[in-house]
Amino acid sequence: MGAHGHHDHPSVHVLPKDKAKIAKIWKTAGYLAFLTAIEFVAAFTMPRGFALTSLFVILTFVKTFYIVGEFMHLKYEVKSLIWSIVIPILFIVWLILALLVEGDAVYNLRTWVLSL
Repeated sequence: MGAHGHHDHPSVHVLPKDKAKIAKIWKTAGYLAFLTAIEFVAAFTMPRGFALTSLFVILTFVKTFYIVGEFMHLKYEVKSLIWSIVIPILFIVWLILALLVEGDAVYNLRTWVLSL
């Protein structure tokens, strides 16, 4: 068979478990599960409307920033770096909301004018 006939399996070295890192992962999973449980309970107990939608949006942002902070290690960076990421995101969200409100106002005005 030639040089390719035998298979050398690479050795695998298992590192000792880092209990602190494992505990931190479980803590993060628990925190996210708790926030998801709040969303789940709210979905079946609160009436549909602005309050429920606002709760979902706020909890989604909280979970998003928590995940980014933990798993992308942004939480441990310089605060100015965090703000340079968060502030543009907030402006983009504000822009989207402003465009939705303005679009609704233009639609309502156009519908009113055409009904005359």
